[in-house]
Amino acid sequence: MNPITRIQSAFIKCFGLACFVFASSANAILPIETLDTVKGAKTYFIQTKSLPIIDVEVSIDAGSRYDPENKSGIAALTAQLLTLGTGSGKSSLSEAQIADQIADLGASISVVASGERTVLRIRSLSRTDLRERVVQLASMILAKPSYDSKVLDREKQRLITALLEAQTKPETILQQNLRKAVYGKYPLAHFPTPKSVAAITTADLQKFHANLYRGDRITINIVGDLDRSQANAIAQTLLAGLPQSGPAIAPLPIMQQTPQGPLSQREVRIPFDTQQAHIAMGMTAITRNNPDFFPLLVGNYVLGGGGFVSRLMAEVREKRGLAYSINSYFAPGKDAGFFEAGMQTKKDQAILGLEVMQKTISQFIADGPTEEELLAAKSNLVNGYPLRLDSNRKLLDNLSGITWNDLPLNTMETWTKQVEAVTLNQIRAAFQRHLDMNRMQIVVVGINK
Repeated sequence: MNPITRIQSAFIKCFGLACFVFASSANAILPIETLDTVKGAKTYFIQTKSLPIIDVEVSIDAGSRYDPENKSGIAALTAQLLTLGTGSGKSSLSEAQIADQIADLGASISVVASGERTVLRIRSLSRTDLRERVVQLASMILAKPSYDSKVLDREKQRLITALLEAQTKPETILQQNLRKAVYGKYPLAHFPTPKSVAAITTADLQKFHANLYRGDRITINIVGDLDRSQANAIAQTLLAGLPQSGPAIAPLPIMQQTPQGPLSQREVRIPFDTQQAHIAMGMTAITRNNPDFFPLLVGNYVLGGGGFVSRLMAEVREKRGLAYSINSYFAPGKDAGFFEAGMQTKKDQAILGLEVMQKTISQFIADGPTEEELLAAKSNLVNGYPLRLDSNRKLLDNLSGITWNDLPLNTMETWTKQVEAVTLNQIRAAFQRHLDMNRMQIVVVGINK
């Protein structure tokens, strides 16, 4: 067996053992360590000795909310092209060479841009020689993207094709219109369009990268089979080629609450050739660090987040057979939050389905859950919590949410206690503070106006 095959075989075996190993230790919450500051970046570490694997995240405050409105898509393309070419001259690597190196090392490197941030993630065996090579490659990808114009043109065309295809899907039409209605003038209301993507140039990507990819806008999270000094060395290597700071960034507009208004101003019906009507309602909601996070989390489990045991499911599906599924959720971010409830139903049942959904949410805002519903929700959330921590990747997800949202570092340790402490009065008060049926924006795709 050649060395590369041995590396890949060992990596696969590690993943096969992951569920067994983490299941035996899921109840032991591992501590979060604060590492040395590197070029202004915040760095954090969770040591896990169960498997010879490391997972690393570089989280950059460079999401699509910083896109100029007429060039939406810059953040996404800036991130996407990081792994499609790096360096220049003799030190350059093409996308094929980057992909070959990653495969030879039995590792993975991915980059994705969301509304709030851009995230680069690394997974590798923790063996020193492999780990160091993967981290060095990731450092080059972060600091020296080539942004080749031919590659950009190709990726722009792919994105434009995907955007055009998405416009044939009612789900896309629904979400774009709902977010525009909810967010108003806030940048998260914007979506890339074929026109905005076509306008993006190599210079745009280079400028976005130079302005936003820098130490003082970065958080590094590391989970795995390392010691503290090795984790510090990873952070230093990753940021070696990036500046510590840069030009001042124009502040984002303040997130405004979705305004109140009559139903005629809040409901949009969009004709669309589709088998079913797609219905959603939503409004701005809390950020993740809001004190009402846990009352809303537990309350929403009862309302629409608990699957077949939720109120919305009982009223819409079980009692009336109006939909196969229906749900609601809060999506709290660092600077903005979102609440949404949604369903699909037959076109001739759309109005009734919408009415039942509105009535159920309105009643829940007024009355909250029953004592029995509260106890069941707490039990399900608490008993299911170890499954949120049973792998390196899930630990990294939790660590990322904690550090990005500036939460206390003991959040994983206190999570179940905070769920258990939620009361009926807290849920009622929180829902009445943060949800208002007179602010709910409603979009129905698939029926006539």
